[in-house]
Amino acid sequence: MNTTAVAVLGLGAMGLPMATRLAAKFSVHGFDISTDRMELASKAGIATFTSARDAVAGADALILAVRNGEQLNAVLFGDHGVAQHLKSGAVVILTSTVGLDAVPATAARLGELGVGLVDAPLSGGPVRAGEGDLLIVVGAEPEQLAKVRPVLDQLASTLSIVGDKPGDGQALKTVNQLLCGVHIAAAAEALALADQLGLDQATTLDALQAGAAGSFMLGNRGPRMLEAYTEEGAEVLSRLDIFVKDLGIVTTAARALHLATPVASAAEQLFLLGEAHGLAAADDSALIKVVAPETGN
Repeated sequence: MNTTAVAVLGLGAMGLPMATRLAAKFSVHGFDISTDRMELASKAGIATFTSARDAVAGADALILAVRNGEQLNAVLFGDHGVAQHLKSGAVVILTSTVGLDAVPATAARLGELGVGLVDAPLSGGPVRAGEGDLLIVVGAEPEQLAKVRPVLDQLASTLSIVGDKPGDGQALKTVNQLLCGVHIAAAAEALALADQLGLDQATTLDALQAGAAGSFMLGNRGPRMLEAYTEEGAEVLSRLDIFVKDLGIVTTAARALHLATPVASAAEQLFLLGEAHGLAAADDSALIKVVAPETGN
C-alpha cells in the first residue's frame, strides 16, 4: 500500500510543524481542539476537520502524539476513540514516549481491527520537526513499517530500526531518556557550582563544551540555564514535567527488572522537586533553580 493520506491529531508545538512538513508530499488531515491551531493548519495547506473521527476516516496512516499510556488508550478506544473509524490496513504511528507496558496491548487491540501499529518515539523540537530533521527509533513488524516508511523518512534525518515488534522503540527510548535526564541534571549541578564558585557561567559553559566534559544536553540546555534566573525565564522548548514522566518510566522499568539505577533515580528526584516547586510548566533547564534557587553572583 502506498501511503497517500496521513492524519495528524493534535496540531500543537510538534504536531503542526510535522503536519506541515508532511503536507509537502502527502494529503494531510488535521484536527485540534484549538480553533487558532486549526486556522494555522489550514493556511499551511492541511485539510482540517471538525472532529478527530472525521480526520482519521480514510487515512492510510495516523500520527499520534499523546502524554502517556492512559491517554493513548483514551484517544484510540475511549468514548470518543478513533480506532473504530480507521480503515482496515491503516497504520497508527505512535511518536510519544509512553513506556513499554501500554504498547503490546494497544497493538493487539488495533490488530483485531485490521490496523497496524508502528512504535516510533521521536526526539527533536518544533524547528527540527518542520525541517524533517527528527531522530526516530522504530519497533514494528516489517510489513507495517514498509507501509509508512515514506512518512517516517519525510520527518526524520536519522531513522533507527531497533526491533521488529511494537514496544522495541519504547525500550530504546527509555534508555535514551535515562541518559538525557541524567545529563540535564548533571549540567544543572555543574553550572550551579560554577556560579557559586564565582565563575562566569557563560565562560564556563564554553570551556566545558570544548573538552571531554561536553555533552549535547550541556550545550543545548546550558545556555537556557543561564536564562533561568531572569524574570521571563528561558523559552519553554521542553517542559520540566516531561522528564518527571520519562524518568518515572525509566525507574519503573528498571525496578521491574530488579536493576539498580541510582543515578537515574537521583535525577528523577530533582525533577520531582522542580515540579513541587511550581516549575512543572517551565523549560526543563529551570532544573538549575532546584539545585541553586538563587544565583550567587
